[in-house]
Amino acid sequence: MKNRLSTADVESYTQPFLDFITENPTVFHAVDAVAKRLESNGFTKLSGRDQWNGQIKKGGKYFVERNGSSIVSFVVGSNYKPGNGAAVIAAHIDAITTKVKPISTKPTKAGYVQLGIAPYAGALNKTWWDRDLGIGGKVLVKDKTRGKIETKLVKLDHPIARIPTLAPHFGAPAYDPNPNPETQMVPIIGLDQSGPDKSNTLSSQNTGLLQGDAVFASTQPPRLVNAITRILKEENSATTASDIINWELEVFDTQPAQLGGLEKEFIFAPRIDDKLCSFAAIEALIASTSNTSTHDHPDPTQDDSIIKIVGCFDDEEIGSLLRQGAKSNFLPSTIERTVSALAPNQPIPDLVSQTFANGFMISADVSHAVNPNYLSVYLENHAPQLNVGVAVQADPNGHTTTNSVSTAFLQRVAQKCGSTLQVFQIRNDSRSGGTVGPMLSSAMGMRAIDAGLPQLSMHSIRATVGNMDPGLGVKLFKGFFDHFEEVDGEFSV
Repeated sequence: MKNRLSTADVESYTQPFLDFITENPTVFHAVDAVAKRLESNGFTKLSGRDQWNGQIKKGGKYFVERNGSSIVSFVVGSNYKPGNGAAVIAAHIDAITTKVKPISTKPTKAGYVQLGIAPYAGALNKTWWDRDLGIGGKVLVKDKTRGKIETKLVKLDHPIARIPTLAPHFGAPAYDPNPNPETQMVPIIGLDQSGPDKSNTLSSQNTGLLQGDAVFASTQPPRLVNAITRILKEENSATTASDIINWELEVFDTQPAQLGGLEKEFIFAPRIDDKLCSFAAIEALIASTSNTSTHDHPDPTQDDSIIKIVGCFDDEEIGSLLRQGAKSNFLPSTIERTVSALAPNQPIPDLVSQTFANGFMISADVSHAVNPNYLSVYLENHAPQLNVGVAVQADPNGHTTTNSVSTAFLQRVAQKCGSTLQVFQIRNDSRSGGTVGPMLSSAMGMRAIDAGLPQLSMHSIRATVGNMDPGLGVKLFKGFFDHFEEVDGEFSV
C-alpha cells in the first residue's frame, strides 16, 4: 500500500532486526528465516528444478532459493503485462565469518582441544580475539528410512570456542601486528579428557580421506560431533553420528545484537554487513504488498503492472563467483523464467530484454558512517551519519553503478516517500570497496544505483548502526516499490 511510514512505523522494525541478527547467525539460518517470513506473508516457494509455467500468475507472490544460502523473492502485479519493468533490490546476505575446515580435528596441544577453521573473506582479524564464539550451519544427514540425504540446520549458540590472546607480559610476540592465522588464531573448544600423557593425534589412516563408512564423523572432533548429533536427535531420535554425511559450519560471535547509547540510539551487533539491507529490502517488499505498513499484518493489495523483486545473495564478500553468488545466473534466470511463465507463445528473449530495459535496480549494500575519531579520512560533504537515512554510494571508477540518472531517480522516490538521502564517496587517496551492483547491472543492462545504510566498524566482528536505520531502510525501499511506476514515467532515459 502506498502510504508513508511514520516514525512509529520506522521504530517498529528495530526489535525485529535485533532478533533476526541474534537468532540467525549463519547465512543458512538467515535465508531460512527469510523464507519462513515470506511464507507467513503469503509467498509461495518455487523450486528451480520444476517447470514454472502454470505456477506463476498475476498477483502472485513467490520465492526461490539456491544452495540454502541465497534467495530471490518477487511479486507480480495484478495488472502486469509481459515486457513491463521490474523494480529490483539486490543485497548480499552473507557476512564476514570463519568456516570449519573439511577435516577440522587438530592434534591436542598442551591439553587443549582445538578446531580447524579458515577465514571467510576478511575474518580472523584482530577483532576476533577473545570473543565468545558459537558454531552452526548446514548438516547433510542420511535418512535411513527413505534412503535420502537431507539438509538440517543446527547451531550451538552458547560459547563453544575462543581464540585466546597472548598476555602483554610475554613481550614482543604479544604485540605482533600480523599473527599467523593458521597457527596463532586457532580456537580452543575444550580440554583433552584423555589425561596429560595421552594427547590425541590425527590417525594417519584417516588424514585427508573422504570415503568409507562414517569417515566424515571420524575426521571431526568427537565431542563436536556428539553435540551436533544431540541437536539433530531433537528432530529425529534415530539420528546417529554415522548418519552425518557432511556439513558446512560457521564459527560466529554469540553476543546478541542489542541497543546501546545513553538513549539507546545505537545498535551494536555482529553480521550487520549486509544482513541489514537484506532485512530492510525483504520487509519493504512485504510492506509494499500489504494493507498496513508495519512489521506485521499482511493482506495483499497489489494492483501494480510491474514485477517487484528482492535478491539476497551469498558469496559477495569473496567475489560473488559461485552459483549462489550475484554474478551467477540466479537473478537474470529468475526474471527470464518469470516472464516466460507469464507470456506463453510470445517472443521471450525480446520480452526479457524489454523487461531489463524498463527496469531499475537498487544495489543495497551498507556504506561507511562517519567515525568522529578519524574525520580526516573522510571526503568532505560525503560522510553519512547514523539515523538519517540511506546513503547513495558514488565512485568514479566503476566500483558502484551510481550515475546522474539513477541518482535523480532515487531522489524522486525519496521525495515521494519522505526519506532523506545521504551520499558517500571515498577520498582520492583511498580505494572504494565493491558491491553486487556493477556485475548485475552489466549482465542485465538495467539502470541501477548503489545505495545502502551507513555503519561504523565495517568488517569488524561487531559493528554499529543507528536504532532507526533498519526502519529507515524499509521506508525508502518500500517507497521505491510503491512509487516506481510513477517515477519511471517522469524519465525518458
